[in-house]
Amino acid sequence: MRLTGLSPIVGLGTRVLILGSFPSVASLNAQQYYAHPHNQFWKILQALWPQHPLPGREDYERRCAWLLARGLGLWDVYASCERSGSLDSAIRNAEVNDFAALKAHCPQLQLIVHNGGESYKHAKLVRTSLGVEHFPLLKLPSTSPANASWSFERKLAAWREVMVSAGLL
Repeated sequence: MRLTGLSPIVGLGTRVLILGSFPSVASLNAQQYYAHPHNQFWKILQALWPQHPLPGREDYERRCAWLLARGLGLWDVYASCERSGSLDSAIRNAEVNDFAALKAHCPQLQLIVHNGGESYKHAKLVRTSLGVEHFPLLKLPSTSPANASWSFERKLAAWREVMVSAGLL
């Protein structure tokens, strides 16, 4: 069965675009990015901006507004794929998103970061499609519960370093 991903969350003020690979089963069911309760994505962001309380899971629209207010955007590398379960290793016959069409929606974009290795495999393609050849190719440790080899603190430190370098912290 072919699965279709989520729409991008970007705005005119998006400076850093965070790209995952493809939403988990929990995220597709909820129609929310990083909806799996053990994924550390939202927990890491809250730890980076503790002075700005993150709305709860039940108010996803406000969560997205919170994200955009920090200069962040979200999307995935894959628009659709075949996959059983949620693991990136199970992705088959993937179709890459149309990144060229995204450029007009985030004119202040200055950095693209990849949330994990599967997304990062397409870093050069994404950069070329967006016409931003000067952007560095940055891979952050995946916030997925499958990435248990990295502690929360180690992931947080890596994410903090990137947000500081982008001028968002």
